[in-house]
Amino acid sequence: MSRRTPNVNAEAVSSRPVDRYVSFMTQSASQAPSPIGVFVTPVTPLQQNCTTVWCTKTLKAAVIDPGGSVAAIVAEVARRGLTLDQIWITHGHLDHAAGAAEMAETSGAPIIGPHLEDQFWIDDLEVQGRQWGLPDARTFTPTRWLEGGDTVTLGETVWEVAHCPGHTPGHVIFFNRAARFAQVGDVLFKGSVGRTDFPRSDPEALIRSVVTRLWPLGDDVTFVPGHGPVSTFGEERRTNPFVSDAALAGPGAVRAATGPA
Repeated sequence: MSRRTPNVNAEAVSSRPVDRYVSFMTQSASQAPSPIGVFVTPVTPLQQNCTTVWCTKTLKAAVIDPGGSVAAIVAEVARRGLTLDQIWITHGHLDHAAGAAEMAETSGAPIIGPHLEDQFWIDDLEVQGRQWGLPDARTFTPTRWLEGGDTVTLGETVWEVAHCPGHTPGHVIFFNRAARFAQVGDVLFKGSVGRTDFPRSDPEALIRSVVTRLWPLGDDVTFVPGHGPVSTFGEERRTNPFVSDAALAGPGAVRAATGPA
């Protein structure tokens, strides 16, 4: 398993109608141009990292987890000269999926994911939205449900799908092997892991997902989590108090039922 540290160029983008944008593009060790571009838009009061990825050759883009601020994200995609081609969902929680129906109607893009096991969360989006102050949340039926081992194609890029239950039973993550980049939703964070006190959460399944689905992808993989800063799998294997190699060799720490995800 490689422990090479990826080269990531980060650029803060000027303030727009969304809280803030962060843009970065990964590069290979040879410094060849990346096959993908990425910008992150924190949305909803929970500051969920809605992530837009695109193929740098075709400029076709996918928005991952549009929990809100749909009009501003669509406008930013257009401003960058990209074509919104697809909408990808990691899991059915409100802050990740509340704006998917609106974005699909606005753009005509298909909604892809999550795994079918999260349908009960998607069916409940409108109720959740009324409870948590996001009245525009709407339920939807994905164009395509995803399974572990599936791939999704965006322009000339191919993304691998891993089913990572634990936080929710139908959680998936998206991995671009060529760019050594993943969007992992609420499975893993810098210094933490997803909560497992929700209906049908499973703490043991979450740990298995990290160890058997994420770690084998390589320590050099840069990931965007559902909340908080970017990290690498290698950094989390060394320092994460819940899933580092040292933590898993000991009695193990338990994630408290606090925080947004």
